Amino acid sequence: MQAVRGALAQVVRTLALQGVADEQRGTVELVLAEVMNNISKHAYAGACGRIELDIARDGDDLSFSVVDDGRPMPCGVLPRGCAAELDCAVEDLPEGGFGWRLIRELTRDLVYLRIGERNHLAFRIPARA
Repeated sequence: MQAVRGALAQVVRTLALQGVADEQRGTVELVLAEVMNNISKHAYAGACGRIELDIARDGDDLSFSVVDDGRPMPCGVLPRGCAAELDCAVEDLPEGGFGWRLIRELTRDLVYLRIGERNHLAFRIPARA
């Protein structure tokens, strides 16, 4: 997880130097944190593994490609990220499951493919959400 934090900090610094707006950088950081932590926790099951990240400008939008060699998504599809029932006691709140909903809400053109032994995730983050 430390490597994920370091990579995120580097991405945010680079985007700031390239003039990407604060709000868009914040969205990038949040989405990439969820994506890369999910890869680390689930695809690599906590073991070390490589995550390839490519970012390109598409006008004012940013396009992302994230590739890893970890386990595939269950049933070969992205989790739906359904809303959890929050009208309950604090101790009954779900521990996880919010990440994919957040990713889906903050990105556009979200696509997952399993090609050979690699996971490919692509998405865009608009300049204005």
